[in-house]
Amino acid sequence: MQLEDVFGISPEILEKSYVDRKLLDKKMQKILKQKKHITIYGSSKCGKSWFRQKNIPKALTVQCRHGMKMIDIYVDALSQLEIRFKVEESSENRIKGMIEATGDFGFALLCKITGKTQLSGEKVGVEKYEIVGQNIDDLRYIADIINQSERKLVIEDFHYMNSKEKEKFAYDLKTLWDYKCYVVVIGVWSQSGYLNTLNPDLAIRTKEISIIWDVEDLEQVILEGSSALNVKVSDNIVKEIVNDSYGNVGILQNLVYNLFQNAGINEKNRGQFREISDMDYYLEATNELAEDLNAIYQHFAKVVSKGLRNRGSSATEIYAHALAVILESDDNDLIIGIHLDDIFHICHSRQPRIIKPNLTKALGKIEELQVDGENRGLVLAYNDNEKIVLIIDRQLLFYRKYRTVNWPWQELIDESNS
Repeated sequence: MQLEDVFGISPEILEKSYVDRKLLDKKMQKILKQKKHITIYGSSKCGKSWFRQKNIPKALTVQCRHGMKMIDIYVDALSQLEIRFKVEESSENRIKGMIEATGDFGFALLCKITGKTQLSGEKVGVEKYEIVGQNIDDLRYIADIINQSERKLVIEDFHYMNSKEKEKFAYDLKTLWDYKCYVVVIGVWSQSGYLNTLNPDLAIRTKEISIIWDVEDLEQVILEGSSALNVKVSDNIVKEIVNDSYGNVGILQNLVYNLFQNAGINEKNRGQFREISDMDYYLEATNELAEDLNAIYQHFAKVVSKGLRNRGSSATEIYAHALAVILESDDNDLIIGIHLDDIFHICHSRQPRIIKPNLTKALGKIEELQVDGENRGLVLAYNDNEKIVLIIDRQLLFYRKYRTVNWPWQELIDESNS
């Protein structure tokens, strides 16, 4: 058994350090039997994807990206079922386009739905699949395809879609529920009932699961993983790891992995049970993680700074002041969310030219400023319903604790004042 089989960040579940906190897996299995949509929410890298994989191992998973449209969800999902969807029109909960199979599995699905059967002597290849190609103008057809596939549709990183597209999909969810197609939506947001704010009709049609880690849960991850490696981590180091994780299991996994490497444990300890108690190993682990994160947040600063310089001078000034205020805030404020009124109060006291309507408009576009050409790099998000800015990536809290961060916002503020 290797260290990377137990601890670290992995797209696949590391079973030896997977913890079913508060019997959440058992709860999820009960909910999956209900005729409801499911929302799974929590902070970035809090274990949502592992939780989904554990409970829905054969999901039809669509990964959202910044700028993605609602209709792209259906195009992506059907492509995984070997079905091409050429969209002609999409508006007001109705979609129209051409559907055709691109492979044997998709061909079989469309045959089931249309009632057609494969004829003997048909040509193989595209000609065979085009037999069941047809236009659709109803979401029911897509729901039928997904249901026939016997796979659960899962939408991951739903928060990357903009407010308008999320609202469109929320209304589609009501229609999909009518067609007995139940969807799992996963994302980063702070409050319960988020989908209900987008479409009140979902209130009785949706169940929620919040992925939250308390101290005991995080300690259990360390205990179970280290036991599998025949190792014990001293209590004082465990306490430091949990404190530095900010309730985020992804940070914890990285820290423990670095700790074990520094202690020279790269595989299961075959000898006597060993204890890691040297705090220097842990301090080295924190420095390594902070160094690894340095490139991420320097890239974040570079992308945002470039975006600000491309805007008008007044807009640049508003964004620069707002970002300075937000990223100087306390850890807990960033986790629970900083209200628009509080941001405005400080920004206006620093620069009286900033008015609230303009600040509100700027915060509404703060997400698009952060992503690069490949739609990566979302760190902060603005919740328009609650009027709060919150941190998406809690690794930033760890990074600024162990690194002196020289953000470019003050330079931009000075330029606007010159």
